[in-house]
Amino acid sequence: MDQEPEVNQEPELSAASRRSLEIAVALFLFLLGLVVLADSWRIGASWAEDGPQAGYFPFYIGLIICITSLINFYKAFRMRDSSSFVSRQSLGLVLTVLLPTVVYVALIQWLGIYLASSLFIAAFMWRLGGYRLILIAPVAIGVSAMFFIMFEIWFTVPLPKGPLEAMLGLA
Repeated sequence: MDQEPEVNQEPELSAASRRSLEIAVALFLFLLGLVVLADSWRIGASWAEDGPQAGYFPFYIGLIICITSLINFYKAFRMRDSSSFVSRQSLGLVLTVLLPTVVYVALIQWLGIYLASSLFIAAFMWRLGGYRLILIAPVAIGVSAMFFIMFEIWFTVPLPKGPLEAMLGLA
C-alpha cells in the first residue's frame, strides 16, 4: 500500500511581521527622500532667470517621496495586522541566494568579472545543485570563457578584469 509522505505540522516561525517591515521601508524611503532634497538644494532648487535650476524638479520629487513616506509610516504605525511577512524558512532560502550574490559583486572588484563569475557558478553548482567537480569545472570555466569571447572580442565591450587576466595578458 502507498504511504502518504509525512507532512511537517510545525507552524513556521516568523522572521518579520508585515507591520515592522512596512515601518522599516517607510523610514528608508523617507531617508532617501531627504538625501534627494539635500542634494537638490545643494545644486540649486529654485527658479533662476533662465528657468529652473538643476535641482528644481528633483527637489519636488524628493519632497513627494518624504510626504508619501510619512503617510505610509503613519498607516504602518497604526496597523493592527501582526501577520507574518516572511517565515524564517523562506527568508533562509532567499538569503542562500542573496548573500553569495553580494559576495560575488564584491569579488568582482578584486578578481575581475570572469574569475568571480566562475567561482560564483561553481559555488552554486556545488552547494545548491550538488554537482561533482568533474562537471562544475568545465561549466564554470566555459560560461566565463563564452562571456569573455562575447563581450571582449565580438562586442568589444571591456568588463572589469582582475589579476588573472593581467597575468594572462588579457587585461
